[in-house]
Amino acid sequence: MKIKQTIEKVPGGLMVVPLLAGALLNTIDQLHLPFIMDFLKSLGVAATPEGNYEFLRIGGFSQELFKDSALVLIALFLFCAGSQMNLRIGGTALKKGTLLVSSKYLTGLGVGLLFGYFFDPMHGLFGLSTLAIIAAMTNGNGGMYAALTGQYGNRSDVGAVAILSLNDGPFFTLMSLGLLGSSFPVISFIAVLLPIGLGMLLGNLDKDIREFLRPGEILPVPFFAFALGANMNLANFFNPSVVTAGVTIGLLTTILTGFTGILVFKLFKEKSFIAPVAEASTAGNAAGTPAAIAAAASVAAGAGMMTAAEAQAYQDIVNIATAQISIATLTTAILCPIAVILVDKYQQSKGINGKLEDFEIQGSAAADKNVHTKTS
Repeated sequence: MKIKQTIEKVPGGLMVVPLLAGALLNTIDQLHLPFIMDFLKSLGVAATPEGNYEFLRIGGFSQELFKDSALVLIALFLFCAGSQMNLRIGGTALKKGTLLVSSKYLTGLGVGLLFGYFFDPMHGLFGLSTLAIIAAMTNGNGGMYAALTGQYGNRSDVGAVAILSLNDGPFFTLMSLGLLGSSFPVISFIAVLLPIGLGMLLGNLDKDIREFLRPGEILPVPFFAFALGANMNLANFFNPSVVTAGVTIGLLTTILTGFTGILVFKLFKEKSFIAPVAEASTAGNAAGTPAAIAAAASVAAGAGMMTAAEAQAYQDIVNIATAQISIATLTTAILCPIAVILVDKYQQSKGINGKLEDFEIQGSAAADKNVHTKTS
């Protein structure tokens, strides 16, 4: 059976399919169907505090893995992702990565700030929140970027992924929410980002550790995706505002972050614009950011730097923000490759081969000019 291959045919499948599977099971659980609860009761399953019986809450390893594991698995993912962040790369790749991270972050932050100014920052237009917008727009799909630049871009485009990995996870969203006025103390950053920092330190100190942890960039994803889904209700997906909100974020991400990235590349005299368009996506793991932000808010509340009500406000929007970001991931997974193909065709019509470095493009143009002069 080709189960994995079938799942991977779905855009963001390793994240989206398990998430939807967990959400489906939890939706059935939340219906509290009498025959299911009676069966679970007969097996000796303990009742929930509300007096119900749910097959995702049977206790033991099963509940710990399938229902309650999201935060610890996201932390493991961040640790392993951090171990792969090798900043010792070429100058051009460093430059491109910095430009891409900066333009994508500032675009997402700008949209989030404008949204929070004109609408309710927690439950605004289409049920969107600044948390969902910033988390989705500032976090690009590194795997998709690597695949697209590997096919249509040059070596320095691909190398920029080392810097782009810095936008994985909740860091930029935390920073943005701080700019929006939330009082996140230093301990909140440390508590959430310590796994990334330790992973980065170990990965750069020992290449064997980096290689050992490499599978951890992918392996935890379907597991924490299922656990995230197991705390969601699919009724949210039948809410038109959720679907509309997710598609809206996806469109804004591909169009706005791609466009600003092109402008920044043009400002810094880059010839090819494959990289900024390839980065105009939403990462599947961005769906884990709302949960991480809610955890940071709880730490902030415990430290007395935020009220319990403010922290609870973030907790209350985790499920809907996760659903919206998941839909945005699907949307950009379709739009981003199409945009890259269109940009590549446009560049080819202008004599720019995205697979060549700038100096190679210039050398090729000079050679063509010499040939033309001799022919004339």
